[in-house]
Amino acid sequence: MARDLVLTERDLNRVRTLIHQRAGIVLAEHKREMIYSRLSKRLRHYGMTRFADYLEYLERHPQSDEWQAFTNALTTNLTAFFREAHHFPLLAEHVRQRTGRIRVWSSAASTGEEPWSIAMTLADTLGGAAANRFEVIATDIDTDALDSAQRGVYDVEQVGRLDDDLVRRHFLRGRGQQQGLARIQPELAARVQFEPLNLLAPKWPLKGRFDAIFCRNIMIYFDKPTQQKILERFVPFLQPDGLLFAGHSENFAWLSNSYRLRGKTVYQLAKP
Repeated sequence: MARDLVLTERDLNRVRTLIHQRAGIVLAEHKREMIYSRLSKRLRHYGMTRFADYLEYLERHPQSDEWQAFTNALTTNLTAFFREAHHFPLLAEHVRQRTGRIRVWSSAASTGEEPWSIAMTLADTLGGAAANRFEVIATDIDTDALDSAQRGVYDVEQVGRLDDDLVRRHFLRGRGQQQGLARIQPELAARVQFEPLNLLAPKWPLKGRFDAIFCRNIMIYFDKPTQQKILERFVPFLQPDGLLFAGHSENFAWLSNSYRLRGKTVYQLAKP
């Protein structure tokens, strides 16, 4: 297929190296079409016709906001409300008998379906006045996705796949110009805090420990050394009996001695 932008093998390798350095993401060689498609908009934004010129611009401007646009473009955001549904009853069971403040971290929040699902689970489990004693911290490296998550607005068709009672409790249906859309209820929205965060950053802007950390379907984009490093960095952020939720195709048990398998893709800290 004819292309109007020039992407050489050298350019392709530079893209793969830069996104790995920046975000830990490993892009296979066969991702050429994806790279071309996603970054072509950035080249056209600058009136460029060669990927080499775009990459040179990035490397000459290490503090440029374009690095974030580059990262956003190459980040995959595949998510859904209550994806991997078996995790949420386990979360509910875990927090039901707990006292004090409940804190959960969604470390790859994407467009928000995961942290909102966590928040709905906590609100329904704790109930009443107790529903105000939890908070969800939602982070992601993709600032565009995070902006969408924070707005909390979704197509009614997407929300319509959920249980009717749950939708009535936690969503407002749009009217007029907002017809066909649904927004998260303000009371629930107040319990979720969104922050940009790169899991490869030298320091995470987080304080305290969490009762649960969701790190699902993001590790598959990292190489094994990066996976191990992140798992070890999670340890001081988990309560001693806290839960770590993984994606369906991720297996953390053999990557780190710090965790033991609690259930299907759910881990707890190993006892010393």
